[in-house]
Amino acid sequence: MSEQQSSILIGDLTEVRGNGMEARIAKEHANDLPIITIGGEEMLAGQIGSYVVIKQNKISVLALIFKTWGKDHFDTSDRRKTDRFISLVPVGEINADGTFARGVRHYPTPGAKVYAVGLEEINAIFSKFRDYKFFIGQLASHKDYHLSLDPRALFGRHFAIVGQSGSGKSWTVTSLIQNTIKAMPNSHIIMLDLHGEYCWKDPQGRVHSAFPDDVVQYVDAMEMEMPYWMMSYAELVDLFIDRDDKGATLQMSFMREILQQLKRKEAKRIGLPTVSIDTPLYFSLAEMYAQFKVANEERKDFGKVTGALFGQFDEFLIRMQSRFNDVRYDFLLKPKIRDTSESMADMLRQFVGLGTKKANITVIDLSSVPTDVRPAISAQVGRLAYEFNYWNPKRREFPITLICEEAHAYIPREKGGQFEGAKRMMERIAKEGRKYGVSIGVVSQRPTELSETMLAQCSSFICLRTTNPDDQAYIKGLVPEAEGDLTDILTSLGRGEALVLGEAAPLPTRVQIYRPNPEPKSNDVDYFTSWREGPTDLDVEEIVNLWRTQTRK
Repeated sequence: MSEQQSSILIGDLTEVRGNGMEARIAKEHANDLPIITIGGEEMLAGQIGSYVVIKQNKISVLALIFKTWGKDHFDTSDRRKTDRFISLVPVGEINADGTFARGVRHYPTPGAKVYAVGLEEINAIFSKFRDYKFFIGQLASHKDYHLSLDPRALFGRHFAIVGQSGSGKSWTVTSLIQNTIKAMPNSHIIMLDLHGEYCWKDPQGRVHSAFPDDVVQYVDAMEMEMPYWMMSYAELVDLFIDRDDKGATLQMSFMREILQQLKRKEAKRIGLPTVSIDTPLYFSLAEMYAQFKVANEERKDFGKVTGALFGQFDEFLIRMQSRFNDVRYDFLLKPKIRDTSESMADMLRQFVGLGTKKANITVIDLSSVPTDVRPAISAQVGRLAYEFNYWNPKRREFPITLICEEAHAYIPREKGGQFEGAKRMMERIAKEGRKYGVSIGVVSQRPTELSETMLAQCSSFICLRTTNPDDQAYIKGLVPEAEGDLTDILTSLGRGEALVLGEAAPLPTRVQIYRPNPEPKSNDVDYFTSWREGPTDLDVEEIVNLWRTQTRK
């Protein structure tokens, strides 16, 4: 620490706990305007969100102020006096050579001196991270200081962006990705856009984006073909078989046998020597249906004797027919372009941004997709990204990050729900993906409704304003115990302001995220202007037609 820094004493420790400390502000700074100057920078002594260093003998602990309060008492002349106190969260130690290490191994005792920390000391702490030049915003306590995260920890070990509606999640996601591309121009990101905020079409059909045109690829999920034949056997079972049906086991066994036959025939056609039940090869869905139908209606001896499977597949055939007749599943069950095994490579090339147009970001617009179909598409996107890099020999040089907007909608906490298949796939990526260069960034306004397995695998958290007590308590439980008290400031964060916790930041940090340019299409509806100057009539017939055809404008 510098000599100038060491001379600015602001208080003394009064209490030390394993997860926190408290200090009394020195009398000279316990006034109405406790301004101190460090390195030419003016700041308030004991301000929430600022850093202090606690020194005692050879111990030097860095801490963050998260609470401040006053306590009145009366002196001998019966005049009221106010003692000022601050609560501190220890975040690390400053070694003898001036380097910073996370975690506290040597705790001071009450009476230790508390000193203010200036920009020079903060720069020494953050210097290692600044080398990455991956800047995301400015420190709340030092507006002139720009925070850089460790992209290896952020993207390599999964991360979560949480905050209530209106806190600036879309703003933060957009800004984060824009700055990711600046710092790492060969990044590969796939985004599930549930509300059409990051890429959207205007009334003339032109595509607009929150990212530069030369780095983004827009994919409308309703026009995207993700053919059924690329699904795994387990996913096909989830799609066509009701596991609660008493004949489910027989249906699953017969489906396995039919799929093996159809895929062996296709493998022979393209010269593939071996094939498994999950090998992504084209097969005819109509042919599979026909074989089930034949077995279900089989009779012998001129109709006098029924076959062994007669009447066993009634439920299956009805369920399969209903799925096939549902236009919402056309993207999956009725491919027009991806209808041969040879089309798979072209699809994957486009999917990861290596198609005709090279792109860093593939935005998959799910805004026009009915809610109950989104989990199926999301799971397919996640599985394709995972399988692509699982089999990619250069996976370590070509890592992919999957951004899951509104993740609680299809990776829920509840068990055994209708989204169980999608949830299992995403949890598999969370548990195993980082080994194969596939990471996940989950974005949610309700962390309490999000899969515990998913959040448990995240090593970094960008927490925006959260006022719901249950969500606050849940976030507090996710972070290390020593940093848990910091979550108390979540209610006071402004729009686009975040508390960054975890391995990606050198220490828990309150930061104002850069304003994205351009911004996503996520502004709230202007009720005031619309109700004063909005239309007096609407084309209701068009609305009905769009509703019936499942088309959003």
